[in-house]
Amino acid sequence: MTLSEEELAEELTGGALTRAPSRTRVVAGRFFRSTQGRIGFAVLALMFLLAFAGPLFSPWTYTDKDFTAFLQPPSARHWFGTLQTGSDVFAVTLRGMQKSLVVGLLAALVSTALAAVVGAFAGYFLGWTDRVLSWVTDLLLVLPAFLVLAILSPLFGPGQWPLFVVMLALFLWMVTSKIVRGMAISVKEREYVQAARYMGVPPVRIIFRHVIPNLSSLLIVDATLNVSSAILTETSLSYFGFGIQPPDVSFGTLIADGSKTAVYAPWTFWFVAGLLVVTVLAVNLVGDALRDAFDPSSARGAR
Repeated sequence: MTLSEEELAEELTGGALTRAPSRTRVVAGRFFRSTQGRIGFAVLALMFLLAFAGPLFSPWTYTDKDFTAFLQPPSARHWFGTLQTGSDVFAVTLRGMQKSLVVGLLAALVSTALAAVVGAFAGYFLGWTDRVLSWVTDLLLVLPAFLVLAILSPLFGPGQWPLFVVMLALFLWMVTSKIVRGMAISVKEREYVQAARYMGVPPVRIIFRHVIPNLSSLLIVDATLNVSSAILTETSLSYFGFGIQPPDVSFGTLIADGSKTAVYAPWTFWFVAGLLVVTVLAVNLVGDALRDAFDPSSARGAR
C-alpha cells in the first residue's frame, strides 16, 4: 500500500501537519486588521443596506407625490422632508443612491476587465499588437472624456442607463492598462508561463489562465478605486444633464435639483450631498486598505 504525499507528510510529522493559510485568508486578515479597512467596509455595507433595504421601510416610493406637503422640512410623515413636487426626499435619495451605486460598480468592473485584457494582450504579444493597442490607449487618453460623453448624451435616454455605463467605462481603463502591460511583460518571462508555451498551450489561454490571474491584486484594488471615480463622474455628468435621464434619478440629478433650493430648503440638498461624500469616502478607504493588504511590505497592512 502506498501513501499519498499528504499522508506521508503526516506520518513524518507525527500527524502535526498544518496547512499554510491561503492567500485570500492572509489578505482578508490584513484587511480586517486595518482600522480604515474595517471602517470603510462597515460604512460601505451600511450604505448598500440603506440603499436597497431602506425603501422597504418607507411608506413612500420615489414616484409618489404628496400634494399636501410641498417643500416641507423633515417630519414624522416625511423623514427627510419633501421636494417642490411633493416627492419624499428619503425615498428619492435612496433611489438615486441605488442608481449611482449600480452605475459605479458596473462601470468599474467593465473598465477593469477591459484594462486587464488590453494590457495583458499588449504586454504578452508586443510587436504590432502592442503598437495598435497602445495607439488606441493613447488616443483615448488625450480625448476630453467629459466633452465626448456630453456630446453623446442624447443617446442616454430614459431606460438607456446601461449604454451610459458602457460609455463611462470606456474612459476609465487606459491608465490601468498601461500598468498591466508593464507587469504582463514581466510575468510572461516566468518559468510557468515559459513551460506552458513549450507545451503548446495557445497564447490566449496562457493570458487568461496564467498572466491575468497573477495580476489579480492590482486589478482588485483598481476596480475598487474605480467605483468612486465612476460615481463622481456619473454625478458630475448627471448634474449638468448629460448622465442619468428623467424620470430616473441619481446622486447627480438630485444634487442639481437640490442646489436650486439649498439656501431656504437645505434638506433637499444636504442629505444627498452628505450620502455622496460618505459613500465615496468609504469606497476610497476600502480601496486603500485593500492596496495595503495586498502589499506584504506595507507597514499599515502589517498592523
